Parts: sequence; C-alpha cells; structure tokens
Amino acid sequence: MSPPASTPVRDRLRIAIQKSGRLAEPARALLASCGLSWRESRDRLFCYGESLPVDLLLVRDDDIPGLIADGVCDLGVVGRNVLLEQGGGRVGNGAAPAFREWRALGFGGCRLALAVPDAWDWQGPEQLTGKRIATSYPALLSQWLAGQGIAAEVVLLSGSVEIAPRLGQAEAICDLVSSGATLTANQLKPVMTLLESEAVLAGPVETLDAARGELAELLLRRLDGALRIRHSKLLLFQASRRVLPDLLPLLPDAEAPTVMQLDGADDLALQALCHGAVTWQRLEDLKRAGARGLMVLPVEGMLA
Repeated sequence: MSPPASTPVRDRLRIAIQKSGRLAEPARALLASCGLSWRESRDRLFCYGESLPVDLLLVRDDDIPGLIADGVCDLGVVGRNVLLEQGGGRVGNGAAPAFREWRALGFGGCRLALAVPDAWDWQGPEQLTGKRIATSYPALLSQWLAGQGIAAEVVLLSGSVEIAPRLGQAEAICDLVSSGATLTANQLKPVMTLLESEAVLAGPVETLDAARGELAELLLRRLDGALRIRHSKLLLFQASRRVLPDLLPLLPDAEAPTVMQLDGADDLALQALCHGAVTWQRLEDLKRAGARGLMVLPVEGMLA
C-alpha cells in the first residue's frame, strides 16, 4: 500500500472576515487601505487576492475563531468579545489555546456590560450572589464571577437577552452594549463593564510557516501604518525661527517636525505629521503665533 499523500503546503495567506454585519465593510476598507485587492467568487464567499497572495473568506463572525483553530484560515477580523468567549470556552473544555489577538483595529467598539433592573439600588457585585444572570457569553461571565468570588447562576440565552428579567428567566443580564438604548427600552441599567471590545485581527498562537509568515509580517507592517495615519494629516507651513517656541506647543499630537532653512537666515519651512484633528481653530491659532502659508494634506500611506 502506498503511503498517504502529504497535505500540500498553502503558500497564500487566508483571512476570514464577516460576510455581513457591522464589521464587514470596515474590515474590507482597512485591508484595502493596505494595498490589497480581490476578485470575488460568484457565490460571494471567497475573494481571490490579486495585488498580493492574500485571500478573503467571507463567513459568520462566530465561525472565525474556529476556522483559525482548525487551520482553515490564517488570520481573521473578529470582535474581541467573540474571540475571548470562544477562547475561554476552549480552555474550559480542556483544549489548548489555539488563537489570540494580534492587533486591535480601532472600529466596531462596544462593551460587555452587566445590567440590572432600573428599580435595583445597585450597591456592588455582591448583590448578584444567588441570582440568575442571563447571557450569551457564559465563559466570560463565569470567569468574571469567579474572579469576584460570587456564586450566581449563569443562564445561557442565544438571543433577546435583554428581555430575560421581564420574562422571569433571570434577575440580571450580561450583554453587549453600544448606545444603551436597548437596555433603556427594557427598563435596565448598566452597572459594570466586564470587557471593552472592538474589532481585532486574530491569528494562531503558534507562528505561521515561512511563506505565510512573511506575508503576515508584511500585512502587519501595512496595518500598523494604516492605523497610525487613519486620522492623521500632514501640516506644512513657514515661520521665523524666533517664533518656534510659540508654535511647537500648539502641535502636542505631532511627531517631531521636519525643519528646513529657507533663503533668509531667519525663515524656516516646517512639516509636521499631526495625529489629531487639524481644525480651522487650530490653524488660526498657529497663524496668530506666527505661522504662514499653512497647508493641510491627507496622508495616504506610511511605513515606519
């Protein structure tokens, strides 16, 4: 009998993102800002990388950590709440950690919060002792309760967690909160935050092989640059050397400006990469301090 064929080595990087949902479009836009482009399949489940050997798999958010654990995908853009919940569930079932957060991506922000009825006079976590808490995040809630030394019953619900107290299924809830409007509509109030969540780039605990590892490092460099300049502007202006002490304090969020001497001994041209908002008021303050010829330019890309 001939030996079984070995599994072919995959030399293309594969990233899983949401097919639809609040993280889908921002994830695509961020990856596109890193110079990636794709050709989408007819079933709209796979995108073949054209500019680089980096493909996208379009799936459900909850499936992404498992796909990384199984080696189907190398990386994934997923909510931190989903990643940590599934990671906690794996460890609780005796499995070894298989994925971790590689980068926070700065969008899709929300929080996992504990909420109680408006009528409660909240005094602290000890009030939860002996109570039932409804949640879709049993692993994260159980970890938090254990850390607080609280004995409470975790009631697992897959949806409509916020109505559990009204239905008599629980006395409190633990759920994701964005604006808080859903809690208010159900006569609930958030009292504690268990986790600050956002979209993250997730990957395996172990390092990738040589080919995919190099692609992953390239992607991380580009991501770091894209995230760094997301709200950045390049500010150009001229000024006399003598007014520099008045100008520099007006650029607290800027990297060290590049300074070039012009023809006049006292005249300078400066450029500063500002990582905060460059508003009209800010420009007027700089002009009053002695800057002239102020110009604000967008930053399309940056590599450290």
